[in-house]
Amino acid sequence: MAIEERGTVISEFPITLKPERNNFPARNRIISGLSPSTVVIEAGEKSGALITAEFALEQGREVFAVPGRVNSPASAGPHRLIQNGAKLVTGPESVIEELPQAARANLTQPSETKGLDTAALTPVERRVVALLSAEERHIDEVIQNS
Repeated sequence: MAIEERGTVISEFPITLKPERNNFPARNRIISGLSPSTVVIEAGEKSGALITAEFALEQGREVFAVPGRVNSPASAGPHRLIQNGAKLVTGPESVIEELPQAARANLTQPSETKGLDTAALTPVERRVVALLSAEERHIDEVIQNS
């Protein structure tokens, strides 16, 4: 109960050691070992996310990957993982259905997504929100439309 309320730290390094780039893989090895699966959303060709995915595979964990744009460097990692057998993520259910029953039992059902309540926003804020969408837009397009 105390861990659930306050959290915990698990590390191979002393608590006084500052975060250093070359210590991240060891930390991520622990994280992937504690997790039933790893989902890679974006990762360059030589990223820490791919190192973590490799650890997950070595530990017998499921690896999932979200495909992205074919010309985006950030999609190269997930695309390679999918080519090598990672499970394709097409939505949350792609991951949830593969989780062990014990992990699924701890998930809560998502509530219905409701739109942003704009009643408390100023008129200018409402106009800005109206320009936004779930689809990706270049900042120049948002500026031009505003």
